[in-house]
Parts: sequence; structure tokens; C-alpha cells
Amino acid sequence: MASEYTTSEYIKHHLTNATMCSTDNGIAFNKACSDAGFWAWHVDTLAWSIGLGLLFLFIFRSVAKKATTGVPGKMQAFVELIVEFVDDNVKSTFHGKSALIAPLALTIFVWVLLMNLMDLVPVDLLPTIAGLIGSSAFGMDPHDVYMKAVPTTDLNLTFALAAGVFILILYYSIKMKGIGGFTKELTMQPFGHPLFIPVNFILETVTLLARPLSLALRLFGNLYASELIFILIATIGYFQLPLHFMWAVFHILVLPLQAFIFMMLTIVYLSLAAEDH
Repeated sequence: MASEYTTSEYIKHHLTNATMCSTDNGIAFNKACSDAGFWAWHVDTLAWSIGLGLLFLFIFRSVAKKATTGVPGKMQAFVELIVEFVDDNVKSTFHGKSALIAPLALTIFVWVLLMNLMDLVPVDLLPTIAGLIGSSAFGMDPHDVYMKAVPTTDLNLTFALAAGVFILILYYSIKMKGIGGFTKELTMQPFGHPLFIPVNFILETVTLLARPLSLALRLFGNLYASELIFILIATIGYFQLPLHFMWAVFHILVLPLQAFIFMMLTIVYLSLAAEDH
């Protein structure tokens, strides 16, 4: 597929989301959405993220329904290993009491990991299949069919995940401290004198907003850079296999690490929000 484009066109094609938007003339796709304004949907990101989320629920629910107290099967043992790993980290990090944190941490870890693992799929495979479907079923030019299969390389998705965490931070902060206590935390720290209230508010607000921002940008930056390297390796042509294999082996360590970091930072931020000073 790389031979059909110049290198820059090839890279741009693989880094472009399949976009759907609403215009004055109805529903439009891809290039027609360049002037659509704010509301444009990255349908590939939505489809893969929702699909992988449902896969996570299906696998874990199936294992839970078939779980036995005797000698577990391989899948049950694997799921139990993940659950115990997440549970141990929650118990050692979250110092409050909440029935939500452990399931939330498990969901974040497994869901983000599954989305990250899509980075190991050969970069030309899914875009080529999407191009063939678009050409045969809808009469589209394959060059106008886009498919980004790694949802976490889309800044919209990582910001959506971080926004959900941010809402929970606000919820636990107000729940544990009350509106008055939360307001006092924003205005009377780190300097306890009333004259420093404006300074404290600016510092604490920046700190508060930096948490979801760092979550979103860290995950996006690491996965986007990694996917870009896979794409650059694919431009080499027939000599790409050794480099692709070496980068994929290294990447097997990076992908779970990014999911783990996102989960742990979420737990830490929620633990800080749940502390009653």
C-alpha cells in the first residue's frame, strides 16, 4: 500500500481519522468535513473503542459466569491474575473507602490496554480492508477511505477518558470535604493567609486542571509517537519486517505500562480528592 503514495501522503493517510459530520447538505464524510465546524465524529475511534469495551465486558462476564472454586482454567486464572493485580494496587494507593474505585481501575486498565494493543496490528491491514469495503460496497476511491485502528492515538478519546476522571475528582472532592471545604482547599493552600487567596486559587486551579490534562496528553503522546514509528517502518517496504518485529517486541512492554500509568494516576488523583483534611 505504501507504494501507491508518496511517503508524506502515506503517513498523512494513516494518521487521518474516518470522520463523519453534519453539513447543510446532510451527512458528509472525511474531506467534506474540513469546514464542518466543531461537531465532527471520528467514527473509527468510536467504533474500535466501543467494540473493545464490549469485548472486555463479554470476556470478563463470561469468565465470571463460568468461574469455579476448584482448579481454574487458563482463562479464569488469567482474569483472576489481572483482578488481583488491580485490587492490590487500589488497596495500597487509595486511602479512602469507595466501592467504585476498584471496578473503575480494572475497567481503565483493561480497556486502555486493549485499545493500546491495536497498535500491534500491521499498519496496512485494517486500512486496506476498509478501502476494499469502501470500494466494493460504496463505490468509493480507496484513497478516500480512512481507518485509524488505535483509539488512543486520537486526542479526542484520551481527553474524553481524562474528562471522566476529572468529573470524579470533583465529585469526591465535594463529597468528602463539602462545597465549603473544597472551596477552602482551593483558596487557603498553600499559603494560609487571606491576602494570598487570589494566588492560592490560581495555583490550586492550575494544579487541578493539570491532572486530567497530563493524563490525556501522556497517553496520546506515547501511543501517537509509537504508531508513527510503525508507519515510518512500513514505508521501507520489503525490508521492514526485522525492524517491525524488534519495535513490536519492545512495544509489548510499553503498551501495558501506559495502561498501568493511566490507571495508577487515576487512583492517586481520586485518593487525593477523597482525603478529608
